[in-house]
This record gives sequence, C-alpha cells and structure tokens, in this order.
Amino acid sequence: MERISVFQLFTLTVCFQIGTTVIFGFASSAGRDAWLSSLISMCIGIIIIVMQTFLMEYNPGLTLVEWFPAQFGRWLGVPLAWLYPLNFLYLAGRTLADMKSLIPATLLPGTPSWFVIAAMLLVIIYCLFSGIEVLARLIEYLLPILFLFFIIEIVLFFSTGLVHFKNLQPIIGQGWGKVWSAVWPTGISISFAETLTLATIWPLVKKPKKIRKTTIVASIVAGLTITVFTLMEITVFGGDILQHTLYPLYMLIRQISLADFLENLDAMVALTMIITAYVKITVYLYVVIRSTQLLLNIRSSASLVIPIALLSYLLCMTMSNNINEHIYAGLINAQKTLGPILLYVILPSILLIVTLIRKKWSKQPKEVGKYEEL
Repeated sequence: MERISVFQLFTLTVCFQIGTTVIFGFASSAGRDAWLSSLISMCIGIIIIVMQTFLMEYNPGLTLVEWFPAQFGRWLGVPLAWLYPLNFLYLAGRTLADMKSLIPATLLPGTPSWFVIAAMLLVIIYCLFSGIEVLARLIEYLLPILFLFFIIEIVLFFSTGLVHFKNLQPIIGQGWGKVWSAVWPTGISISFAETLTLATIWPLVKKPKKIRKTTIVASIVAGLTITVFTLMEITVFGGDILQHTLYPLYMLIRQISLADFLENLDAMVALTMIITAYVKITVYLYVVIRSTQLLLNIRSSASLVIPIALLSYLLCMTMSNNINEHIYAGLINAQKTLGPILLYVILPSILLIVTLIRKKWSKQPKEVGKYEEL
C-alpha cells in the first residue's frame, strides 16, 4: 500500500491549490480589490476545509466516495458518491484545456494543441501508473524550487520600478458588492473548497492526526502566495487592465527588464504554470481512477488508467472552440449552476450533520473502516 509523509501532503496541497489559479489570476473581476477577495476566499475556504477534515475523522480509513455509502447506505450513498469522480474527470479535462490554450500562446507558438496535450498526457499517464507516492516525492523537491522562482520574480519587480502602490487605491472604492461577487461562489470553490479532492489521498498519510493542521498551513501558504501575485499584478497593471488581461502573471513577468540584460523571463513563469497544472491534472485523474475502482469494486486500478486518461483528452479537445468560450463556460458552471458549492460545501455539510446524528444517537455504532457492502 502506498504511503505519503506529512510534508509530502503539504507540498501536494500547496501545488494543488495554486494549480491553474496563477494562470488566469484570482478574482480579477474585483479589479483593484482582487487581493482582498483572495484573502477573504482563503479564510472562508479554510473553514470549509476544517469541516471536510472532520468528515475524515468521523470516517477513519475511508476515502471521499466511501463516506457517502457508509453514512447514507448503499442505495442513496453510491449515486451521490458517483457525482465526485464525474466532476473530477470534467475538471481534469478543463485543466488540460487551460494548457491547450496557454502553451501554444506562450512557449510554443504555432504548435498544434492536440500534440501539446497528447505529450503532456503521456507524462501524466506514466505518473499514474507509478502511483501517487511517486508524484508526492517529485513535488517534494519541485515546490522549494518553485518558491525560489517566486522570490526571485518579486525581487526583480521591485528592482525594475514597475510597482506602483497607488494602483491599490481607493480600497473597496467600488463597494463590498464587487469584492463579494468575486468571492462567492467562484473564489471559494476554486483552489480552497476543491481541497476535498485530496480526501481520497488523506487515508494514505502516515500520520493521520496531522492532516488537518498540515492542510490548513498549506492553504495559508497557497492563499498568501496567490494574494501576493495578485497584489503585484494590480500594482503593475492597475485594476482596469487586470480585469481584461487573459494571462496576468505571464504578462507581468514579461515586463521585467534590467539593464537590457535580464529580459524574456516569461519561459520561467510558463514552466511554473505547467508544473502546477500538471500536479492538479494528475491528482484529479488519480482520484477519478481510485474512486472508480472502489465504486466498481475492481481489484486493480491499472486497467482504468488509459480509458480515463483518454476520456479526459476527449473532454479537453471538445470542451470549447476557443479560449473565450472556455473561460465563459467555466464562469457559467461556477456562478450559475452552483455545482462546485453543491459538491464541496452543501453535500459535505449534510453528510457531516448525518454523521454527527448517527454518532450521537446510535446505540451500537457500526465500524466504518470497511467498504464491503458494495
């Protein structure tokens, strides 16, 4: 059985939460107050994560899709559990579609998008066959390097004189309504509430009692990182330009120029985006494969890797015709359907209430450490 350390969980969580958020920016619709929306989203997201970790404690040894049958029973729990792998498969396709737009537009102009995604997916498939422990070891070494890049980028910005803090003023100049519209539901569901995805990995952690603290610390680190880069984008571009910039962080790095020597550092930030997106896609597909294996009671997950990877590729290539349609569809899914809030907040909240009631009133509590009734 695969096992990961607490530090590996920390690095995995930070990379997963940063994910593609650094590509398109965070809460850019809030303009100059986007950084404030980021902080509020982080605080509310941590509360949601605490609730999710309580579910883990009340269902020891079980993954996300096993919680529902354990508490709701087979006939209601299994259909509800299936909502999660289907959602994660869709999100894997969406994140791949992010790369389909980003890489040809930045690093490899003119390269066919189908080839870019196929090459990336081959690396992901190799990692999926190797197991989540291999991915955790990789990120354990990559994350410090990524943060070193972040620090270098921030230092270079202040050295170039591009930062103008007056662009942050007036704070909340357009009212709390615009700030809150960027927080709910998109800001909360993106990055922070999606941490529920890792509930499939939590049973693999060597020290389960440290999962909550580790995840909270990782969320703070990821949230502050996102906030810092959002602040940098606002101080350089201003709120109005930020709202209409497709890849704000990428465009931000392109502004760096020191003595006609340090220039064209956009490849570095593009590499950072690819690494964090790679982690997020791999985690999504791993969770889909593991959840499907449990729900179908399949002995080995190896037979599911290729079919599920191909499904994500198909979703990626057919999801949208262009980047504008891709972004619009994502906003509609998050804001209009409230699907993420239903899956990451409402259903887990109901499940927690049912779990607490059963735990309190059941005279002979049953052990929820096995998943044999399926």
